[in-house]
Amino acid sequence: MGKRLASKYKIDRRLGVNLWGRPKSPFNKREYRPGEHGQRRRKPTDYGTQLMAKQKLKGYYGNIGEKQFRRYFDEASRRKGNTAENLIELLERRLDAVVYRAKFVPTVFAARQFVNHGHVLVNGKRVNISSYMVKDEDIIEVRQKSRQMIMVLEASGSPEREVPDYIEVDHNQMKARFIRGPQLADVPYPVHMEPNLVIEYYS
Repeated sequence: MGKRLASKYKIDRRLGVNLWGRPKSPFNKREYRPGEHGQRRRKPTDYGTQLMAKQKLKGYYGNIGEKQFRRYFDEASRRKGNTAENLIELLERRLDAVVYRAKFVPTVFAARQFVNHGHVLVNGKRVNISSYMVKDEDIIEVRQKSRQMIMVLEASGSPEREVPDYIEVDHNQMKARFIRGPQLADVPYPVHMEPNLVIEYYS
């Protein structure tokens, strides 16, 4: 089970947002944090705002561990250009993120498990590392044996999400092509993400 024993929906209430924009989120009914003091509104400090921005971004991608998330920041800082944009691109290149974006699975948590269990091929070879970095023009597909899984069929036919334009998908073949690394404005986050505050947090 690892580090994520709590229900993913508890992340929604803790952060005070419907992080994945899902209709089942309890935050839709109770727009406040859990616990007896959850309904108190306190103005956050600058540090608190930056921390919340980091937790939101980390949580969205399946609650990535702090060490790994810090490595993404370090890599984004080393690259040329805007560090915040670089960070978003690195996160969107994760194989589990691409599988989720392509609508092969219903959630980011399912995407991680789906990859780890060996259901995904990249350029014809099985890859079971969810943090694998997808390159431009890579072909990501669901293994032949896994294409009739109920979860896969329901996710691909769901009207809940749209596939972004930096990924090309053929749901009949269960194949996707990663066209290019996206910018922040290209990524269909259901909530407002502030990677610039994440950079400030680490800086």
